[in-house]
Amino acid sequence: MATKTISLDEEAYERLKAQKKEGESFSETVKRLAGERSWNEVVGILSEEEASDLESAIEEGRTRSKERSNRLRAELDEVVGNEKSE
Repeated sequence: MATKTISLDEEAYERLKAQKKEGESFSETVKRLAGERSWNEVVGILSEEEASDLESAIEEGRTRSKERSNRLRAELDEVVGNEKSE
């Protein structure tokens, strides 16, 4: 993997070093702080109940979205059908 060298002033280096976890490289620290997430980092954030509730909410949203899409498609088909018969 290619690498890049960057310069940090002393204060920035100390702040970064303070954020660095044991066994973590500076590259991993920067990625974590910059918002890049791996699945290993998000495991365990939600309890079983919270994960179940989230899955249910997502499924409910998908169902509502599909129902709305089907309703709009039917309405569009009706409009197009009426225009063809005129």
